[in-house]
Amino acid sequence: QVQLVESGGGLVQAGGSLRLSCGASGRTFSSYAMGWFRQAPGKEHEFVGAITRSGGSTGYSKSVAGRFTISRDNAKNTVYLQMNSLKSEDTAVYYCAARPDYSGSYRTNWSEYHYWGQGTQVTVSS
Repeated sequence: QVQLVESGGGLVQAGGSLRLSCGASGRTFSSYAMGWFRQAPGKEHEFVGAITRSGGSTGYSKSVAGRFTISRDNAKNTVYLQMNSLKSEDTAVYYCAARPDYSGSYRTNWSEYHYWGQGTQVTVSS
């Protein structure tokens, strides 16, 4: 069982930056691929980015590539999402998610993850 807790959300002006953190319980964090998703009102969960268990590979959606960066610190059981050049369309609840990583790969579908956090609100004002 893995419990995930996101933090770092808030209100920011367009063009600004935020860094989200996701802390995980348990001693097997380093065996999980981690993903970030977001959900705007009335929309489905949208893939933002993901990172393999070692941190050696990352992937991003086209809408955030070049602006967002995922990293992880396995010693601290934490994954981060650095968000730069924020736009009003980035406004959403952001979730981190975890799934066992047996092959050094990640997934981009919400339903392929096994554990999810409660989410943190990010609001970008224009």
